[in-house]
Parts: sequence; C-alpha cells; structure tokens
Amino acid sequence: MLNVLLMDSDCDNALLEANLGLLGFNCLRIRYGAQFLALSKDIKPDVIIFNLHTPSENLLADLHQLNQHTPLPVVMFATDGHIDTINQAIKADISAYIVDGFAGGRLASIIYVALARFRHQQTLKTALEEARVQLEDRKLIDRAKAILIQTQNFTENEAYHTLRKLAMDRNITLGEMAKNVIAMAALLK
Repeated sequence: MLNVLLMDSDCDNALLEANLGLLGFNCLRIRYGAQFLALSKDIKPDVIIFNLHTPSENLLADLHQLNQHTPLPVVMFATDGHIDTINQAIKADISAYIVDGFAGGRLASIIYVALARFRHQQTLKTALEEARVQLEDRKLIDRAKAILIQTQNFTENEAYHTLRKLAMDRNITLGEMAKNVIAMAALLK
C-alpha cells in the first residue's frame, strides 16, 4: 500500500482523495504552507500529489529544495498548460505534471509511471554524481602524480603505483591519497 501525501491548495481535493482511497492508497491530506518541507521530511510519503490551478513560485522553489535534500516523487495535476509553467515544473523535478486535472481511471497508472520515472531519475543522478566524483578523483590523481614525478623523479608508472600502495596501506581511496599528497606538497612549499 502506497502512502500518499495529498497537498490541499486552490482546488477541491475531495474527489481525488476518494479515488486514492478506492485504489487502496493510504492518503494523508494537509494544506500546503510554510511547513511543507518539514512535513514532507518527517512523513516520508511514497508520493506527494498536488491538485491545483497553477504552481506558485514558492511551491516550485520548495519542490526544488525538497528534491535537493529529500527527493520524493511528486505528481502535480494542474489546469495551467503554459509551456513556461511546464518547464518550471520540470526544473523543479516534478515526476509527473498532468494538465487539465485527473481522470479516476488513469490515476493509478499516472502514479505508478511517476514512481517509475522518479526511480529512474534517481538512478541517473546517482550515476552522474559517481562519474563526477571519479572525474574529480582522476584530476587529483594526475596532479599528485605530477608532484611525485617532479619531487621524487618518479616515472608516471612509479608515481601511480606509489599512490596506490600508499592508499592501500592507509585503507583510503586513491582520490583521498591524492588529496593528501597535494595538501602535503602545498604545505612544504
């Protein structure tokens, strides 16, 4: 059973809440306000649903901040179909932005697609962050090798193997060892 946080705003959510109940979802309905981020973090729902005319700038900023700190799938039903609004919603990492309200028969599939899209996006973000860290480590390793080549007259291969052995001996990553070598070289200048 999915836990749904249904956020009240400027539309009547009674029908949406009833449909969520018919689908077997556990629904908690609260009014959107200043406490939204704290409540979302404390409640940890499986999905957050909004039904509104148009998302405010504050709401989009809150959703962006939520995604930075406690990513959760968000489904937004809205009447505003302007391209600028849609683009802002996508930048706020809304999992599904549905224009012209919800249809009871499609509600479950919309939620499940949003959940799948959210999981996929999180996987991509994780992979991107890992690639960024690896690239940064690679740059640090190259700088540390250059320091060892200059100061110890090592070949590139010797510098790499020395860094690797030092990292293994200290039970740290090669990137962390490279940072240490760079910091030590800066200290000894």
